[in-house]
Amino acid sequence: MKLQVLNLKTNKSVATNVSDVIFAREFNKSLVHQVTTSYMTVGRQGSKAQKNRSTANGGGKKPWKQKGTGRSRAGTSRSPIWRSGGVTFAAKPKKYTKKINKKMYKGAISVIFSELIRSNSLKVINDFVIKDIKTKNVLELLKKLKIKDALFMSDSLDEKLYLSSRNLYNVGVCTIEDINPLSLIGYENVVISKDALKKIETIL
Repeated sequence: MKLQVLNLKTNKSVATNVSDVIFAREFNKSLVHQVTTSYMTVGRQGSKAQKNRSTANGGGKKPWKQKGTGRSRAGTSRSPIWRSGGVTFAAKPKKYTKKINKKMYKGAISVIFSELIRSNSLKVINDFVIKDIKTKNVLELLKKLKIKDALFMSDSLDEKLYLSSRNLYNVGVCTIEDINPLSLIGYENVVISKDALKKIETIL
C-alpha cells in the first residue's frame, strides 16, 4: 500500500510504499485489549502488605490461664478479634503482570497502526522542522497539519521538539524505541517521520 508523505517546507506530498502485512491488518479488538491491559498492569506496584496473627509483633505469651478465670480461652493477644491484633485475610505483595509474547505485542502495534491509517489519524511527514525551542513552533506545526492533538514520533529524540512541546498537554513526543499501545491510542493523531516509519517496518 501507499502512504502520502508531507514535506513541510514545500507543503507537497509524495507517495511512499509501505508493507501491507504491517500497515493493512484487520482490526483485532481482543488482541489490542489484551496487550493494552498487560502493558498497564506492569505499572502496578502490587506492594500492599498487611500482617496476620503470626507476623504481628508480640503475642507470644498466653494472656491468661486456660481455665478458671471465667473468660473465653485465648492463646495470643494478636488474634484478629483483638485490638492491635493481626488481620484475618492479610494482603500480601502481588504481581499483576500478564504474560504477552513478542508476536502478540508486535501484532497489536501493527493493528493499531493499521487502524490509525484507516481513520486518517496517521500523518507522515518528511522531517520535523523545529528551528528554535519555542512552544509557538509546535503550535504552528499543528496548524499546518490541521490537527490539535498529536503524538510526535521520530527515529531518534528531537530535543528541540521535545522541549518545545512540554507545555502542551495535548502533545506527546517519543521515539520508535518507546512505542507502546497506550500512547498510540491515547492521542487523536500520530505524526511520524518518514525515517521512523521505515524503521518500524524492520522492527515489526
